[in-house]
Order: sequence, then structure tokens, then C-alpha cells
Amino acid sequence: MKSERSNYNLAIQRTNDEQLLLNLVRLKYRDTPFFMEVSSVASQFTLSSTANASATLQDGVKGLFGLGGSLGLTEKPTVTYSPLQGDKFIQRVLSPLPLQTIALLFHSGWSIERIFRLCFQRMNHLKNAPGASGPTPSLAPQFLEFVSAVKYLRALQVQDAINLSYFEAEGVPQLILHINEEDKNREEAKQFALAVNVEPGKTRYVLTFAPTFNRTDQIRIVTRSLLGTMFYLSQAVEVSTQDTLRGKVTKTKTSAGDVFDWKKVTGDLLRIRSLPEKPEENAMIIFYRGTWFYIDDSDLS
Repeated sequence: MKSERSNYNLAIQRTNDEQLLLNLVRLKYRDTPFFMEVSSVASQFTLSSTANASATLQDGVKGLFGLGGSLGLTEKPTVTYSPLQGDKFIQRVLSPLPLQTIALLFHSGWSIERIFRLCFQRMNHLKNAPGASGPTPSLAPQFLEFVSAVKYLRALQVQDAINLSYFEAEGVPQLILHINEEDKNREEAKQFALAVNVEPGKTRYVLTFAPTFNRTDQIRIVTRSLLGTMFYLSQAVEVSTQDTLRGKVTKTKTSAGDVFDWKKVTGDLLRIRSLPEKPEENAMIIFYRGTWFYIDDSDLS
């Protein structure tokens, strides 16, 4: 009896990926996202067998006899889904991302630049497109200074010069950004400190929701919720010109009245393309509102 566990695993993984892609496209169109969770997977096997016999009698010769049979095994998988709603929906989707989760992402090998761009709306006075944490804003976001600051952190991370840890001070969650003693005066460390308006040359900076007044080593942060992160990533959805002209999505404009290109914000994080016809090769694809939306298989970002 051959196990089909790997097939179930691959099928559920793909449907989870497709559900995420579908919800990102929904958010771009200001449609309501919907989440289904796999609550159980069961498999039932049915064994069946048949047997038959035949005989042929002829005059003057010995009789001819035949015996036959078959054995069959049928698998009937049952996958049970449950909608994510109520308190579970609020806790997992609408609540701000826990700082402990952000620290875990760092230690699982994620780029600190990617983590901060996805999870943070602000660091001190630096804004990271906070309006993108909801439906597509009509006014172009502020984000360039924030992105520039976290790129300095990424440069330090590549050189193994920093660490990020989770800590609770009197019940208040904090992220501690550690810079190696021998690296605290590097140009990237200095430029990051100046960008977020803290004192350069320190080996420890505290990222917190409520910094202490006049502390030069603390950085005020505002995190997104999971839904806010998804709204942010939904700006990577490339909508057809036809849908844009019909007003099915919000058109973001600069203060000068020009159309804002969201690739400037999410282009190096994610790109969700669209075509009227189904593409031949793709990693993930869904059909929505008469259009095929997909992530190219060669897109490794």
C-alpha cells in the first residue's frame, strides 16, 4: 500500500498559495478577502475483490476449466476546510504583527530590509507607505527615506554585523537591534542612525511602540497587521489597462497630478502579472474577474 502523503502535501500547499494570490488580487480590486483553513485530512481505503470460474465440456475430450479473479484498492481522500472568522480572524489577520514574529523571521534567514519593509509602517519620523496598509490610496506614498535606511541595515546584515532579538521590558514588547562592537562605527551603521534620528556609534538600539522621552537609543515603530501587509503587497498586482480605465481600481497620483507607479514601492519585493489568456508556464496562477493573474516561475524575489 503506497502512501500518498506527498501528493496531499503538494496539493494543499498549492491551494494555500493560490488562496493567498487570490486574496491579494481581491484586495487590489477592493473586494473582500476570504480565508479557508484546512482543518483535517482523512483518507479511506476500500478493498474490493471478484472471482469467476468457467468450464467448457466437449465430447470425447477432457473438459476445459478456467478460474479468474481481481483485487482492487480504492482511496477516497476527504479534506475538510473551515473559514477563518470571528475571534480567530481578528487575532490572526487584523491585530498588529507581534514583534516576536518579526524576530523569528530574521532568525529564519529573511532579509532585514524585506522584513522591515513588509512589517513596519514607520520608524520614528520615517514613513513606509502607511496608506498602503489599507485600500489603494489616491495620493502617492512617502517611502524613499525609509527604504534607504533599511538598505543600510541589509548591508550590515550581509556582513554579519547585526543581530535582532525579542525582549519584554516590564511586559512591553521590544526588538533589540545589536551591532557588533567592531562594526558600530561602520559607515552603514552611522548612516542608519542618522536616518532614523538616533545617536550613532552605539551597539544597541531599542525598537519599541512607546519609546522613553529623550532616549537617543530608542526607535518608535508602528507595525502593520497581517491584512495590512497583504494590502501593501496587493499594490504589486498589475491590473489590465481596460480595468484601470473603467475605474475598477484606484488610480494613485502624485502631488503634481501624474499617475504613480507602484513598482517603485513593491517592484523588488513581488510582481503579480496579468494576461487575458492563460499563460503557458507559471508557478502560481488564478482566474479572477475575467483575467489570469500569475507569478512568473522565474520570479525569485
